[in-house]
Amino acid sequence: MDSTITKLEFDSFMALTVGFIVFFLGVFLTRKVAFLRNYNIPEPVSGGMTIALLTWAAYEWFQIQISFDLTVRDSLLVIFFATIGLNARITDLMIGGKLLGKLLILTIIFIAIQNAVGLLGTKLFDLPNAVAVLLGSASLIGGHGTAIAWGPIIEAKTGFEAADEIGIATATLGLVFAALIGGPIAKFLIDRKKLTPEVKDDLIIGMPHQETGDGKEKQDVNHINIMRVLLAAHIAIILGWFVQQGLEQIDLKLPLFVTTMLMAIIMSNTVPYLFPKILWPARTRSLAIVSDYSLSVFLALSLMSMQLWTLSDLGGTLISILILQIIAATGFILLILFRFMGSNYTAAVLSAGFAGFALGATPTAIANMSSVTKRYGPAPLALIILPLVSAFFVDLANAFIIKFFVGL
Repeated sequence: MDSTITKLEFDSFMALTVGFIVFFLGVFLTRKVAFLRNYNIPEPVSGGMTIALLTWAAYEWFQIQISFDLTVRDSLLVIFFATIGLNARITDLMIGGKLLGKLLILTIIFIAIQNAVGLLGTKLFDLPNAVAVLLGSASLIGGHGTAIAWGPIIEAKTGFEAADEIGIATATLGLVFAALIGGPIAKFLIDRKKLTPEVKDDLIIGMPHQETGDGKEKQDVNHINIMRVLLAAHIAIILGWFVQQGLEQIDLKLPLFVTTMLMAIIMSNTVPYLFPKILWPARTRSLAIVSDYSLSVFLALSLMSMQLWTLSDLGGTLISILILQIIAATGFILLILFRFMGSNYTAAVLSAGFAGFALGATPTAIANMSSVTKRYGPAPLALIILPLVSAFFVDLANAFIIKFFVGL
């Protein structure tokens, strides 16, 4: 069959253009489909999933394999995390220090639970024990990168030839479910508890559409303000790159978006005080728009490029185990995480974010929280502490727990 497949690849420019179309498709679907709107499904998710299903249909029915050059996507991710860092205040981080510690401890506990569910799956379907991490935290909390790294190791240890495939498939489906359950979980908590935002005017991302009386979008952002945001973000990225290179010299490897976010935090808490006459872009509508743009297009590109036909061979086994993982994640969030994080509005937004990265990835978590805050109001602390946990501390803890389960 492979010899009859026609391959159609979109270059970087065309992929970005399709990403725009996917986003607006998601906006259209969200406006027309009450479920998507009421349950806070991010627009890039609904649009991206639609395109992913269409490319799957093209592959199955017409033997056309559609793929995208995703170079631009990675740049958008780094810009997005630069904007998150630029919005961070040390005072917020000091206030959120206790919450950050709680979230880290809860996440470590959940990593163990996630791998225990994976181990249960291996017992149910007669798979090697070590494969549990590929059905658990290596692929879900860890994402595609961690799954790809551990796949060959587990294959060599167990002789299970489908290790690579099952890890990537779990990460892919996990990303889909992560984007679908976060919004409904937050809606359930907010509506049931009648929660309201603790702050009213600190919307970091998820800017709602504002219209004038004649139905047109308000034009309170100009090119100077947008360029000021981009300049600050680019400087943070450059500094982050130097920090990343320095850390690699001592064998500490961190993604560029993590070091960029850390440098942006330092910039936002030093530059405005050292140079008070500089107009700093933190907490401005211009910065929120750049954040929205970079995250929305990143997520649209990520979801529309999923090759769902690669999952068909794994079928019922993978779906069954992922259903168990969804039940475990939802139960943990509703019964434990929400309560320990304060049972307030910030905890509800964090619950949406936790669902996003526990089953998917940090950008999915941010998109979930953005969709919730766009509807209900800001939760700036949630948008700062969750990326610090999910993008920085968790990888270290996950590596140790994975090694333990692989050794079982």
